[in-house]
Amino acid sequence: MRVLLILSVLVLLTGGVQGDLAPQAEEPQTVVISVDSTNLRFSPSSVTITEGDTVRFFWSGQALPHNAVEANGVFDSGDPERNVDYSHTFERGSAGTYEFVCEPHASAGMVGQITVEPGPAIVENEPEEPVAENTPSLSLGATAAVLVMAWVASLRRHGNG
Repeated sequence: MRVLLILSVLVLLTGGVQGDLAPQAEEPQTVVISVDSTNLRFSPSSVTITEGDTVRFFWSGQALPHNAVEANGVFDSGDPERNVDYSHTFERGSAGTYEFVCEPHASAGMVGQITVEPGPAIVENEPEEPVAENTPSLSLGATAAVLVMAWVASLRRHGNG
């Protein structure tokens, strides 16, 4: 009887351990670049991200209008503004270094750099081997129910229930 009870508890406790233990890919991140208090520098002026991440250029209520334009035209936040909320996502295959500038303040050194590192390799799952159709299987719930019924039947048979 104790063996049945211990077995029941072990089955119930270990049922939640099963699952996908494979490492999960990191979620894409968003890095915010703003304008510092001098109003003539990006903050931060240099960032390192991974393919799939997004860079968000965001500033509000600045004394001077600004923009962020990549040297090769990869991204452009538009005309200089005192309020900017512009985002660019660096897709897979875009690894490299990107120089950007605030057009009206380039001569004052308002420049920045984004380094995009390659994303993690995409691992394709190998197809699983087919399971023979005649293999019996029970869900955790059905197993637990059978064990509880056996325990109750055992109690009644011994006159304890």
